[in-house]
Amino acid sequence: MANVAVYNMSGQKVGDMDLNDTIFGVRVNEHVMHMAVVQYLANQRQGTQSAKTRAEVRGGGRKPWRQKGTGRARQGSIRAPQWKGGGVVFAPKPRDYSFKLNKKVKRLALKSALSSRVFDNKIIVLDNLALDAIKTKEMKKVLENLNINKALIVMPENDQNVILSTRNIQGVKTATVNTINVYDILKYDTFVVTKDAVAKLEEVYV
Repeated sequence: MANVAVYNMSGQKVGDMDLNDTIFGVRVNEHVMHMAVVQYLANQRQGTQSAKTRAEVRGGGRKPWRQKGTGRARQGSIRAPQWKGGGVVFAPKPRDYSFKLNKKVKRLALKSALSSRVFDNKIIVLDNLALDAIKTKEMKKVLENLNINKALIVMPENDQNVILSTRNIQGVKTATVNTINVYDILKYDTFVVTKDAVAKLEEVYV
């Protein structure tokens, strides 16, 4: 069972905490993590790109010149792909890029990502994270105390003061236990999580 230090918002160590090996100590499976990242990125795509084929471009119904005898190459339409203003060959059309992963695969990918943060010593556990008001300056001070530049901050539930105070800080993102994903866990250098969020993670995924 992994043992990690617990810090307060001032950056001082206030204790230690044991992490459940079922979530934070599994064997890291890079393949399923890759599948989860690919699925996340595919699901973010809007798929609204569109271009017209030669059948959809306006005009070009008449043959521009007769088939033989002109000395020029035969042409059937001025809207063929080789013409300026012609249609696009194999034009992209709106489509859905999303695909599904099995529930067990997604859970394993998430556990692998969390475990990789622990193995790489890139996890920071806070005893509490709360702000009295929406103050970006105060949140930046907390991050400086913890020596953090690029981090994913995970909370047990939505805290508007923390979320809005963090929103304008470049390289920092907030999430709740129910909204974390493999892509964000791996993208940010440091995984910052509160003790309550750890308890909730263990409650949900054990």
